[in-house]
Amino acid sequence: MIADLAEQASAQGRLAIDTEFVSERRYRALLCLAQVAVPDPHARDGVRTDVLDPIEGELDAAPLAAVLADPAVEVVVHAGRQDIALLRRSWQTDVANVFDTQVAAGFLGFGNQESYESLVRKVLNVRLKGSEGFTRWDRRPLTPRQLAYAADDARLLLALGDELERRLLTRGRLEWAREECRALEDASDERDPDRVYERLPRLARLGERARAVARELVEWREGVARAMDRPPGFVLPDQALVELARRAPSDRHGLEQIRGLPPQTIHRRADQLLEALERGRRRRSPPPPPAPPPRDPADAPLVSLAQALVRQRSMESGVAVELIATHSELGALVSELRRGEDGNRRRVAQGWRRELVGDELRELIAGRRSVAVGPDGRLLVREA
Repeated sequence: MIADLAEQASAQGRLAIDTEFVSERRYRALLCLAQVAVPDPHARDGVRTDVLDPIEGELDAAPLAAVLADPAVEVVVHAGRQDIALLRRSWQTDVANVFDTQVAAGFLGFGNQESYESLVRKVLNVRLKGSEGFTRWDRRPLTPRQLAYAADDARLLLALGDELERRLLTRGRLEWAREECRALEDASDERDPDRVYERLPRLARLGERARAVARELVEWREGVARAMDRPPGFVLPDQALVELARRAPSDRHGLEQIRGLPPQTIHRRADQLLEALERGRRRRSPPPPPAPPPRDPADAPLVSLAQALVRQRSMESGVAVELIATHSELGALVSELRRGEDGNRRRVAQGWRRELVGDELRELIAGRRSVAVGPDGRLLVREA
């Protein structure tokens, strides 16, 4: 079945895929179902939809994984970052040529977080059936209603993608949407201990020895959580980890004084935890986290002007303002430009964003553009 499905997708150059998974109380999400739709002139409504179950029975996903990695086959998803990350890990494949309908909708005047049900209703004028979204997808057997719900999620994805692509092409936004979707191809749910360490709270307050202990505790926690298939915070919450690193207790009594340290961790793994603390004391310390770039209070009015310009271009183009630039991104851009830097590493200065508003933002900050209220009461952007 999967080989036939993969062959059909490859021949047609398109497929839509959605997943059901369970992530609660797990180290990483468990893939429970994969729903795949491919164009098929012989099928009802011209679409063949299969629901694949990786939990019940043997499932050789290799033929389909190869198709997902084929840049000649368009892969249609909705809000697909987690789906792609899960498929890349579970099926050990890349996912290329992604078209995300939620991302695409953000270029057409819809919100950048538009739900699948809402888009199907607004774009295709179809109302989906009742939701089974909070079901326990890891339990078997699944009911016919659950399977029908899962299949329904993928069944209309191809049609939704077709219509959004048509509208984007008409408005000259298709390549912009494709550029934004390419970033999803690298989505991953792999946990990098270095990144986890860098995101610890109050890290900048730790001294050299404490940073070394914290880095060791991160590695220890990841290993335990992975082996248990439980969230890392179940083993050791971030706040307790940082406090352990700061105090570095050397015995069980010291562990018991750490607020927020789960009792089950002390009961079952006190010795392991003390050994990790000792290794941390001997470990080479990571460098201190970089200080945030200085922000001049005088930048605030310029950031507000930049926001006004971004909102104006968002309104004119129909591209969701959240897709273009966040407040913090504009603040960083303004700060860099005012310090004489080029600002090129900021997203708003690259690709379609630069074409839409990025170059204008540079002109505005340099004083070569001005923002005013026009005679009609609307925002007016003009050469200074």
